[in-house]
Amino acid sequence: MSKEQSCVLKAWEVTMRKTQQAKKRANSIFGTVPVALQTDDDATTTTEENDDHESSTNTSSVGELYQEERVLPNGDYYTGQWYDSFPHGHGKYLWTDGCMYIGEWYNGKTMGKGKFGWPSGAMYEGEFKSGYMDGTGTYTGPSGDTYKGQWVMNLKHGHGIKSFANGDVYDGEWRRGLQEAQGKYRWRDGSYYIGEWKNGTICGKGTFVWSRDGNRYDGFWDDGFPTGNGTFKWDDGSFYVGHWSKDPEEMNGTYYPSGNEGALDWDPKDVFDNLSEYKICSGERVPVLPSQKKLSVWNSSKRVEKPRRISVDGRVSVGLDRAFEKMNMWGSESGEGAADIDSTTRRDLDAEIMRLEAEGLIQSLRPSPVPMRLPKAGKKQGETISKGHRNYELMLNLQLGIRHAVGKQAQVVSLDLKHSAFDPKEKLWTRFPPEGTKYTPPHQSSEFKWKDYCPLVFRSLRKLFKVDPADYMLSICGNDALRELSSPGKSGSFFYLTNDDRYMIKTMKKSETKVLLRMLAAYYNHVRAFENTLVIRFYGLHCVKLTGTIQKKVRFVIMGNLFCSEYSIHRRFDLKGSSLGRTTDKPESEINSNTILKDLDLNFIFRLQKAWFQEFIRQVDKDCEFLEQERIMDYSLLVGIHFREASVAGELIPSGARTPLGEFEDETAPRLSRVDVDQLLSDPTRWASIRLGGNMPARAERTMRRSDCEFQLVGEPTGEYYEVVMIFGIIDILQDYDISKKLEHAYKSIQYDPTSISAVDPRLYSRRFRDFIFKVFTEDD
Repeated sequence: MSKEQSCVLKAWEVTMRKTQQAKKRANSIFGTVPVALQTDDDATTTTEENDDHESSTNTSSVGELYQEERVLPNGDYYTGQWYDSFPHGHGKYLWTDGCMYIGEWYNGKTMGKGKFGWPSGAMYEGEFKSGYMDGTGTYTGPSGDTYKGQWVMNLKHGHGIKSFANGDVYDGEWRRGLQEAQGKYRWRDGSYYIGEWKNGTICGKGTFVWSRDGNRYDGFWDDGFPTGNGTFKWDDGSFYVGHWSKDPEEMNGTYYPSGNEGALDWDPKDVFDNLSEYKICSGERVPVLPSQKKLSVWNSSKRVEKPRRISVDGRVSVGLDRAFEKMNMWGSESGEGAADIDSTTRRDLDAEIMRLEAEGLIQSLRPSPVPMRLPKAGKKQGETISKGHRNYELMLNLQLGIRHAVGKQAQVVSLDLKHSAFDPKEKLWTRFPPEGTKYTPPHQSSEFKWKDYCPLVFRSLRKLFKVDPADYMLSICGNDALRELSSPGKSGSFFYLTNDDRYMIKTMKKSETKVLLRMLAAYYNHVRAFENTLVIRFYGLHCVKLTGTIQKKVRFVIMGNLFCSEYSIHRRFDLKGSSLGRTTDKPESEINSNTILKDLDLNFIFRLQKAWFQEFIRQVDKDCEFLEQERIMDYSLLVGIHFREASVAGELIPSGARTPLGEFEDETAPRLSRVDVDQLLSDPTRWASIRLGGNMPARAERTMRRSDCEFQLVGEPTGEYYEVVMIFGIIDILQDYDISKKLEHAYKSIQYDPTSISAVDPRLYSRRFRDFIFKVFTEDD
């Protein structure tokens, strides 16, 4: 049932309760009578028989459960228990297209144990919840595919065994209809894989065993092939250990024979050729889902009406083939078969609807938004800086400098630093000649100088942020190259990512370096005082000076990558609270999961649990006060969203809408409880990593902007909710309100609304930023 129809029906119920006369009419409108198939010729006779039946034989009315057999006006057939206009209890329903359900019903919805069959011969037998295959059940496809296990809202979710028609078998965990986490897949020839899965593909750590010769591979996988460290073992005890990759140039390893065999005539690439023959069977798709089947329910009176159509999960459409219309909801287009409602009652109903709209309890009727889909998956960000890249030598210099700076530093004894540690003049220069020195290693690039700014402060920050020095060096200076993002930022800076995505390196303008050094003491005290601060984390500030004829200085800061998470990020938003120029400049066809959207692209309100929301408000206030005191503006809240539930086809699955009229909320609506969602849709071990702004569970309510308001920052709520995991933080905090920004503000204020532009006084910016963020983030009731 759509929101608008539900609201109109609730308004009807309110009106019916006002008078006893209206209440009696409601009973006649929503009562039940047996209806037989009829033609126009015998309609009158049938009506007279119904009158006699109502007055004498049919004593079963609203409030009584009884047995009934009905052939419905559209040709559907039902036999079983009936209650208050709906199947209720145990019954059998046969649709005209050949689909059939036998089992338990609750108020017109399939609920409990039952069996659903398709005309193709496919069959599901198991548990239902509000029209969905939900719980434990077995699905058998028309060609012989069989799945036995757990379901959530029509999707395989939990542990289950899938036997494919070609003889393959998968026994393991499922998420959102795909293999996920631990599982075993056995091919029809007896070979099998046991280990980790991700999104339906072999990914993670696992073992593959070939049945024909007993050989096996133990190690890491990605996209169905060995990737990373792994061991190939022969049945005679010999084995090969090495690094595996689809790229032959990246392959390397060592062969260990079991005895005194000679040279091995074997190429590791043969393993990839062999594995390409072992495909993961996709299986059959479920035909029309049970929750999509419509249940024919009609209003009985002394005339036979056109039936209303109600889906098994409770969604109603009035009339068979026409859109919902408020004014003729109670009758057919021709007026025949209209419910017996006098003009006074109809006027009361319209007045009640208008009152609810005026009080904001229901919205004006308008078309429903189109279903949302997962955005296209973006490629892995960045171009690997390999030999021949224009910045290859700069990367080598950076890695040498980091290894030298971090490796030679002593452990931090105390986080209480002297004021002199924050002095901008507190810096160390180190020369790196190609031949090396007593303190620096030899290297293959040109001579350069390395500068560390305030080394003790940043060493203390890394300890404060619980960064292990060895891991830090390995991420930045390991064998894996950095990745350069495809285009520089708006500021002209370049960004580099470490291969493990943990750290981001940004080149800095001299003015930004000065701002960071100026505010470093306040920044250090702030992040030390507030463990859950949302401001970006800085780990180091350095400079590379190339010697020789170039004499070029490159300053850069090392930061935490906000989106380094075990969850894939489906949507990214950069939010400032301003409207001028705050939309993406990409066409819809080019937008993917890596695209950074802006304020006017935002189509959600994020609802946080009460404790998290209160902490969020406190922390945003504290962070904005800090930035305002440091005269910082033009910062933004970077938000990443991971949608927990999507169909195999990529459509987002709502968690169930809460109607604006809380007292009329349908308790049987297909909505998982928060406990169910936490248990079923997420690995419990992941919740240990939850913190403010990191891997936070929330609900995202979809919004729609009014067509008559071009720059409406926050759209109107639609009541359509999605369970999400959120990652967010405050970034770009190195722009102070200097003379250039003051001039920009003066210039743009002449052309545009001063409140809509980004370059404003830090105090105004802070207030506007908070006002906007606290509209986008709200408490989840």
